[in-house]
Amino acid sequence: MSFRTNPKKAIPFVLKRLRMTRTTKTLDKSCDDKLEKLTSQLDQIKDLFMAVKWNEDELLDTLALLDRHLRTIGNIEKEKFETDMETISQRIKDSTEKLLPKGCPSQGGTQASVSPKVTRYQDHKTGKLHSPPSSSQHKDELHEENLNQNIEVSFEKLEGHLKPCLLSLLVFPEDAVINKRHTIYWWIGEGFVRNSGEKTAEEVGEGVVDELLNCQMIVAHGNGLNPVVKKFKVNPRIRGELLTLDSEKTLQHLGLSFKEFWNQRAWLKQRKVVLGDDKDNLKPNHWKSIFNVGASYLSFEPEWLAKVKSLEVLQLGRWQDSPSHHIEVASEEFLKELRGDKQLKYLSLRGISRIPELPPSIAQLENLEILDLKACHSLEALPENIASMKSLTHLDVSECYLLDSMPRGIEKLTQLQVLKGFVIGSSLKTPCRISDLANLKKLQRFSVHIGSEAVIQEMEFESLKDLTAVKCLKISWGVSGEKYSDIQVIFPSSLEKLDLEGFPGTAIPEWLKPSRVPGSMRKLYINGGKLKSLDHGEICHKWHVEILRLRYLKQLQIEERKLHKLFPSLRYVERTKVLNRSFQEWRLEE
Repeated sequence: MSFRTNPKKAIPFVLKRLRMTRTTKTLDKSCDDKLEKLTSQLDQIKDLFMAVKWNEDELLDTLALLDRHLRTIGNIEKEKFETDMETISQRIKDSTEKLLPKGCPSQGGTQASVSPKVTRYQDHKTGKLHSPPSSSQHKDELHEENLNQNIEVSFEKLEGHLKPCLLSLLVFPEDAVINKRHTIYWWIGEGFVRNSGEKTAEEVGEGVVDELLNCQMIVAHGNGLNPVVKKFKVNPRIRGELLTLDSEKTLQHLGLSFKEFWNQRAWLKQRKVVLGDDKDNLKPNHWKSIFNVGASYLSFEPEWLAKVKSLEVLQLGRWQDSPSHHIEVASEEFLKELRGDKQLKYLSLRGISRIPELPPSIAQLENLEILDLKACHSLEALPENIASMKSLTHLDVSECYLLDSMPRGIEKLTQLQVLKGFVIGSSLKTPCRISDLANLKKLQRFSVHIGSEAVIQEMEFESLKDLTAVKCLKISWGVSGEKYSDIQVIFPSSLEKLDLEGFPGTAIPEWLKPSRVPGSMRKLYINGGKLKSLDHGEICHKWHVEILRLRYLKQLQIEERKLHKLFPSLRYVERTKVLNRSFQEWRLEE
């Protein structure tokens, strides 16, 4: 658990850990006495801590230290352990005295009796004593004051490349949950983020999101205790400020006016949209971007897209994560008209049905960098001449369940940084194999799906080692049976994150044991499948994983104590629908 986010549970949590440690671990009498003394101390102050909130940071730090010691008790020498316990005991005593109102005893034979009403507190700026406001009132006032200060400072200091990125987020409905990765792809297409030095445009986009989070322009959403931000919302106060700025202030603070920004872009907000219909006043003129905000049914007048000569971004698919946002097109014929759009850099058809294939003319988009076809459930094939799309850096065909092969030619797309949804099918339906991708030296994110008719060739997954730049790897199984888990895998040496989905084996395979996994791997996600145990049998080796996610593993049995032995470097754990789950989330406070 995180003591910072759950301060009321801090002492009960550590008390539980203390008692569990004393009952489950073999300790000599001196060590047990030390732990008994600590238990008694915490029992005496637990009610007090619930009532007193001031100066609690020092105690929380000490509790976090104690918790870390208890989890690693078997790895600490006895003499050092006893010394540390004495030090921690003194720190708890000192911190408790700071928590108590003046005159209240912090230690003693009887439990401290303290009124939950604190009568005075000290202003850290002036040194004066005041009557405190209520806890919620004080919290709200501090939040309001800090937020106002942050808005003022952030507008003044917001760097130039952040301004259009922030402004673009206003297109989303109020309180919308925004997917980070998808938004970065869009920014790349718009030209808001670009390659910088050795950083790719996507890495620059990651930095933009981090900066907007740090200055509270956006706020993380739905993370719980997870330190990895995948979704966010626009800070509602920031949104209001931006929308009320007049054009002069907008130009001053954001570097460009609303009018200039919006007039170059078309936002599709109605449920049904006919592009090219004069009734909708959607005339191409000098548009740079078309973005589907809320349309579910799209149709196009003949030759309409051919008239949009300056188009750089065509976002017709959904930006929402949920498949409930269904989008249909009247016909896929409009795609043939795109061949003349030489400026197009970003094309998203994500989640659109009724597109069984892409026309060969799509390969004439010589400047296209990002092609997002995720969750196009009707898609059955990619164009055979895909090798002509030399500028592609991102190709996403994940969740295209009717796609059963990869065309030969993908191996010639040497600029690819992201390739998601690479399918392994039968021998006849898989002209392009993993072993053919060795020349993709810039590939950093790669996901491969083992299809229902998959025939895995010898050395198929061992050739992953040749994808030397891959940092994030996902392997998903659309088949069951032990033979599909008994593959031989050699991971890329730069691997940082591994995501396994639907793994059909019941035990940890040889290729996933710590001695076979790169030491750089810090994230491990296991979603679905038949795994029953995480025991790998290598006593002298431990995973270096810091973030572990275990989801939908109904047969997996793992105790918390065992989990920390297998993963001694853990900072965050998530368990969702695991057989003997004792907690959903756990995070080590840093």
